[in-house]
Amino acid sequence: MNYYRHIDRTRVQYDFLVDSDSTRIPEEEITSLGGRVFKIPPYQHPLQYRRALIQLFLEYHWKIVHSHVNTLSVFPLSAAKEAGIPIRIAHSHSTTGKGEPIKNIMKLALRPFANVYPTERFACSNYAGEWLFGDKDYVVIPNAIPLDRFRFDPQTRQRIREGLNIAPDTLLIGHIGRFMPQKNQRFLVDVLADLLQRHVKAQLAFVGEGPDMGSVKMYAGTMGVQDHVMFLGQHSDVCKYYWAFDVFCLPSQYEGLCLVGIEAQRAGLPCIFSSPVTDEVNVTGTAQFLPINSPQKWVEALEHHAPGKRIPTDDEAFHDYDIVKQGQLLTQRYIDLYNRINK
Repeated sequence: MNYYRHIDRTRVQYDFLVDSDSTRIPEEEITSLGGRVFKIPPYQHPLQYRRALIQLFLEYHWKIVHSHVNTLSVFPLSAAKEAGIPIRIAHSHSTTGKGEPIKNIMKLALRPFANVYPTERFACSNYAGEWLFGDKDYVVIPNAIPLDRFRFDPQTRQRIREGLNIAPDTLLIGHIGRFMPQKNQRFLVDVLADLLQRHVKAQLAFVGEGPDMGSVKMYAGTMGVQDHVMFLGQHSDVCKYYWAFDVFCLPSQYEGLCLVGIEAQRAGLPCIFSSPVTDEVNVTGTAQFLPINSPQKWVEALEHHAPGKRIPTDDEAFHDYDIVKQGQLLTQRYIDLYNRINK
């Protein structure tokens, strides 16, 4: 959606094919921007899924299919090839890691097919590209953001912290992400518990929803830190929370290139990422990367952070993540691909 809002829609338009059980599809916004949304059976029903894809491809004759479902791209792209779609893009957004054995088995089983059906290969980072495509050529399409939108606003910081009842001398540890095994939110509860035992004045704030939220809430209660943990839910405007946080933590089991890491740094937040996160996200050169086999190193790192401290956010550091520039580049890339098949 970041890219859709910033491509030249007078020259390129998107239609969205989404699983019918998908949540939070911004259909009204897509329609207002000139796109369409087509709902198909979820991929967990592969026969119906593939049948619906082929039917749509044959009916609407799209010239370009751009798939964002990582190893699962084998399904839409094989259907696109069967339907005669000339440009088929596989886009890698992720890798693999611990904590999701069934999903990882599926990824590893499908990965050998990653180069069979696409005519083009995109990736959000070199790390994600190499993981899915191996030694095949691919193009890095950065997870770009509207840079001005995330520029630090001290007045909003004060207002949000007052609304959350966070004292000026309290270290507010922030995390934004879907509650799922990949994001490893329970680890931050362990970190907070150790911090509080060291008498650090700290609070932990989670922004997001997901299937693991209930279990993380229960775990916070089991650890006796529930009064120091806030579950703020899903929000479309996360800037205000980045500004309210004092440090951003992402203990993911794996990532392709985390968009929230770019956003947090642009908001001036010191960041701590897990070791599996690619260092390509460290655009400011200030981020820390720590292992997730023990909370101890995270506790020690957080003890050196102070409320209100921000990091430099020079525009040059974020040059490749400017969505305005990248939207123009992606528009031209689509047009070049289209022109190639119409010569």
